[in-house]
Amino acid sequence: MEMLHYDFMQRAFCAGGLIAIMGSILGVYLMLRRQALMADMLSHVSLAGVAGGAYLHINPTLSGFVVATLGAIAVEYVRRSYKSYSEISVAIIMVGGLSSAVIIMSLNPSVNKGFSAYLFGSVVAVNEIELLLMFLVAIIGGLFFFVFRRPLYQITFDEDTAKTNGLPVRWISLGFSVLTGMIVAAAMPIVGVLLVSALIILPAALAIRIAPSFVSSLFIAMGIGLVGVFSGLTASYELSTPPGGTIAILLLIVLITGLSIKKLIIKFSKVSGRNNLQAEQAAFNAMLPSSQESA
Repeated sequence: MEMLHYDFMQRAFCAGGLIAIMGSILGVYLMLRRQALMADMLSHVSLAGVAGGAYLHINPTLSGFVVATLGAIAVEYVRRSYKSYSEISVAIIMVGGLSSAVIIMSLNPSVNKGFSAYLFGSVVAVNEIELLLMFLVAIIGGLFFFVFRRPLYQITFDEDTAKTNGLPVRWISLGFSVLTGMIVAAAMPIVGVLLVSALIILPAALAIRIAPSFVSSLFIAMGIGLVGVFSGLTASYELSTPPGGTIAILLLIVLITGLSIKKLIIKFSKVSGRNNLQAEQAAFNAMLPSSQESA
């Protein structure tokens, strides 16, 4: 394809593929842990890091990466303080991140320049440093999910039982939160701060509804994420639209289509089962007179 002749598109597809795989796996765990809003919250927190980096003349992506990671750690500690109301941690940290970003941007109006690439994503925004950062995040994430796959599975479905079994729940949860912040920050150049949660949550939302098992939901989510990212980047290049919005709307269309197809299949199965039952009942009733005559 013509677009793959350009270096920036090659980097965008490599970065998008990495983030689609890791983000989709992360999304399944986040949804099962009832933390779907965590990705959205950390993306807004990373905005403060991006603004701070631009203000201090530091690489905004790196500063956003650091702040998102720190925000993930803060979320875990606040969540422990409000065990019965864990969702409060999301609101508290998001308020802190957004207010800090607004204040930093107001200190220097020039900081606002070029912010659209971080808000909505840009295929030309991925440079060699950011691509290397995504590779490192993918390696760290892959090792984390592989090494802690069984403990993380137990913690995801029953944290209290995992504690009873002697698992280091606190440290594994902290590591999971840090990894979430790293993946969210790494995804910013592709889909932007405002839409990064769509790449993480939408594939998982469909996979969980149609997958027959937990493991299959992970693979289905990865497939949906890859299709959404690659098709979104292609459409973004051809139509000159923001990649973040294009990827998000395509993933939303896939989600709605998938759920609609599943609903139709369930409805058809019920109608088919009802017709079969009626046919069997009719056949049984047809046999009754002959049985009575033979008697």
